[in-house]
Amino acid sequence: MEETAFRHLPLDVWGFINGGSGDEGVLRENRVALDRVRLTPRVLRGAEEPSLERHLLGRPARMPLAVAPMAYQRLIDEGGELAAARAARGAGVPFIASTLSSFSIEEIAAQGAATWFQLYWLRNRSLVDELVERAEACGCQAFVLTVDVPRMGRRLRDVRAGFRLPDTVRAANLPVEETRTASLRQHSTSAIMKHTAEALEPALSWADVERLRQRSRLPLVLKGIMDPADAVRAVGVGVDAVIVSNHGGRQFDAAPSSIRALSDVVAAVPSSCEVFFDSGIRSGTDVLKAMALGARGALVGRPVLWGLAAAGERGVADVFSLLGHELEDALALAGCAAVDEACGLTVSWRPDVPPEHGGERR
Repeated sequence: MEETAFRHLPLDVWGFINGGSGDEGVLRENRVALDRVRLTPRVLRGAEEPSLERHLLGRPARMPLAVAPMAYQRLIDEGGELAAARAARGAGVPFIASTLSSFSIEEIAAQGAATWFQLYWLRNRSLVDELVERAEACGCQAFVLTVDVPRMGRRLRDVRAGFRLPDTVRAANLPVEETRTASLRQHSTSAIMKHTAEALEPALSWADVERLRQRSRLPLVLKGIMDPADAVRAVGVGVDAVIVSNHGGRQFDAAPSSIRALSDVVAAVPSSCEVFFDSGIRSGTDVLKAMALGARGALVGRPVLWGLAAAGERGVADVFSLLGHELEDALALAGCAAVDEACGLTVSWRPDVPPEHGGERR
């Protein structure tokens, strides 16, 4: 899927979806660290067909997966978020719709997937309130507040390409006047970076999280948690779940890999707080590794975009089919009759994966 997407997409769009911040060391480390995880299989306790089902935020999902929130998917395929959401519906997994989606939250929710709404906290607080109301009105099942973007990380592929949105793509959830900067040509910078700096609130605080918690009864998830102390604070203000994520290597370019941070966060919070994993999932075995380290579910990001570029809705459906078959194989070979048994596997860390292994295509 990655190779097909690379052939299909313009180089600047490829750089936008596949690039990371700084020298992209965190982007590479996400994969290197996942490759270092080893699981000791158990024997004589399997099942003919291991169960992949799991409850996520109290609702059943066919696999412990969700589509990560990703902006401007019409850059990849004309069907954009609508096609990806239909594929998520078919796979029986939640679709997390971004504030910066290229279709409106109402259009995305109408595709029938279990829809969670990812919220960027905007400088314009009235727009935040409006987005919350709209997401609730169209049946979204949870809010996912992204907390690791006080400003956009310096993504050099976008800066060097002078990346901007074409006139046919915009953030459909926001008023037109709030989105123009993202499509204007900038000198020696990324129009997306400039737009983010103008639109997003850099001083998001715990008081804002509490305000959102009081504003809505829907489950509240914080995305971008890496430190156990922040996870504990989140539970204290009434958050229902956290997503351990370094934004796919696209934000702080000195962060640890998400998989390294996962178990410490899991250990810090009570079982009532669900912990999800994000950043680097490329196979069903990766999903099993995250489950073994305590994750309730995993978010899939770039592979969904690769599938979308390769064949639209069918390509995304193929990605989920592959992940499902791989996860079933991994469970059976590890001696797990169900996903819930993954947390009983013994985890070790292989120290000798070469540092260049697993990097993203440039």
